[in-house]
Amino acid sequence: MLSRPNLFILALALLAAIAGGWLQHERRLARVPPGVHVADVGELRPDLALLDFDGHERRLSGYQGKRLLLNFWATWCGPCREEMPRLNAAQHKFADQGGIVLGIAMDEPGPVRTYLAGHPASYPILLGQLDSPSTTLRFGDLDEILPYNVLLDENGKILAMKRGRLSPRQLERWLSPTSAP
Repeated sequence: MLSRPNLFILALALLAAIAGGWLQHERRLARVPPGVHVADVGELRPDLALLDFDGHERRLSGYQGKRLLLNFWATWCGPCREEMPRLNAAQHKFADQGGIVLGIAMDEPGPVRTYLAGHPASYPILLGQLDSPSTTLRFGDLDEILPYNVLLDENGKILAMKRGRLSPRQLERWLSPTSAP
């Protein structure tokens, strides 16, 4: 059994951990501009309009009816670049089954165009909005860490979100039409 002083120290440590977690959560929420909705799992995706490399506006609702993996990335992000070959392979494997990878570059158009010239993507790439509120923030990435992945079902409902790279197994589960994420 714990002595009274040890119990007090344990209670203080637990209280400090809870307070620290709460402050971290509040700090992250403070980054969200007033009036901006941050999407979460179970909600419909925001129907953002993003530009392709020809300057044409593409709405996410244009992909309705497909299981859609949104991969937020940037040319300066090493883990993002490492993930791209797996995303290319997944696009080839699941395209006929209704799964689509959609890359959203959180970068300037010039570096993205240059990078893709040497490392082509087999899936569409759109340009994310860098200004506040960014595209990743609107999709729940409060820390705006890349890579960031969001899985949408055929109706645009958010099924899953993940900061960091997807493992090959996760990628398979996320894009397979017969499995849950």
